[in-house]
Amino acid sequence: MSEPIDAKATRLVYGLDDTVPLVPALLVSVQQVGAMVVGTITPALILSGILHFSPQVTAYLVSMALVASALGTFLQTMRFGFVGSGLLSITGTSFAFLAPLIQAGTTGGLPLMVGMSLAGTPVQLVLAPFLPKLKRVFTPLVSGIVVLLIGLSLIPTGMRSIARLPAEGAPGWSGGLIALVVVIVMITAQSIGKAWARMAAVLIGVATGYILCGVMGWLQTPEPGDGSWLTVPQLFPYGLAFQWELLVPFAFIYLVCVLEAMGDITATSQLSGLPTTGLDHWARIRGGVVADGLTCISSTLIGGFPSATYAQNNGVIQMTGVAARRIGWIMAIMLLCLGLFPPVGRWITVMPPCVLGALAIMLFGLVAVSGLRLMMSGGLSQRDALIAAISLGIGIGVPSQAEWLKTLPTVVQTFLESGVSAGGLAALLLNLLIPTGNKTNRLEENPAEVV
Repeated sequence: MSEPIDAKATRLVYGLDDTVPLVPALLVSVQQVGAMVVGTITPALILSGILHFSPQVTAYLVSMALVASALGTFLQTMRFGFVGSGLLSITGTSFAFLAPLIQAGTTGGLPLMVGMSLAGTPVQLVLAPFLPKLKRVFTPLVSGIVVLLIGLSLIPTGMRSIARLPAEGAPGWSGGLIALVVVIVMITAQSIGKAWARMAAVLIGVATGYILCGVMGWLQTPEPGDGSWLTVPQLFPYGLAFQWELLVPFAFIYLVCVLEAMGDITATSQLSGLPTTGLDHWARIRGGVVADGLTCISSTLIGGFPSATYAQNNGVIQMTGVAARRIGWIMAIMLLCLGLFPPVGRWITVMPPCVLGALAIMLFGLVAVSGLRLMMSGGLSQRDALIAAISLGIGIGVPSQAEWLKTLPTVVQTFLESGVSAGGLAALLLNLLIPTGNKTNRLEENPAEVV
């Protein structure tokens, strides 16, 4: 097993190019897929509920989200030439597109939703070759702020899941108690000092939650499907439509996804023991963004929605200590089976909300910590602290004012509703506008200078 560049800091059990034995590889793959599969299908479920799609259409959208995720994960981890980051990265349906997709769906239904999603995909492919030349813009500080905002923005979804009752009639404290037990089990597995326990920590915690819910009679069975055992992807199943006025919101969200991908890939590189500067690092980022663009094109061709590189896998890498990209093909096969065989995927969607919430709190918290590590990777000057403070304030504060946002123009509202896009753009602009000054003046050496 090869030694990672920074094995002490990352505490890796298996490095990027290591060969993982079959059993540990399956364990880690199940945990990686389990950490993101609900998030991948949730946008389709949300859109179907808001826009009142039929059960058949909803089932197809869910299946295609998983198929697209399988393709994107395969491209990212396997790395074919200039396509893919070559890291243990997972892709899934992007939540960032919910607002423009709802707007397009309300105006022109699925044809317009798919058509506008396809029309915006060139943004990623056009930007990708120039990303290495934009190193001054996309610094570790900016990437770290974006990753931190991603983690912080997702944590409340975990708490909402914990607050939900695991089943009708369950006492109000039940969800919180089971979530606490799941977290304790995962922490214990991480702390006993055994590699196998660390690699299986998420799976052990989730299994414990399932068992507790089963003993208490709180497990639910999935709703019956339409009887089909195979979903076959179709080319443009709903047709295509286009409206110029919707192009800007979609194109901008694709730009935001580029920024998110850069942050996520940088965090994954760091966790994999790789340097986050230099030509190789920027080649990984460029390949990752190209893979995201190709995945989005493929997803829309089969009637799905845009995908993006997910942050959840960084939390799993930290917990399991496995960053080996070769398990990507196992993850892709799992996702493909979930997409093509609906009865298999339906059982995942009934994970008790308290178990899912406990998992989300742990993983998204670790994503936020990855962002902090990136921000601190080059030291934190007074200038950097100022940029971080303003960007985090905008990214967290502005989306909380829903009533005020409704008074703004639609394009501005669509942009500001996402804390990641608002705070990320603020970090980009501030990083360009505020002079660098004396880079040797670091907060860790002079912490009082920011007071």
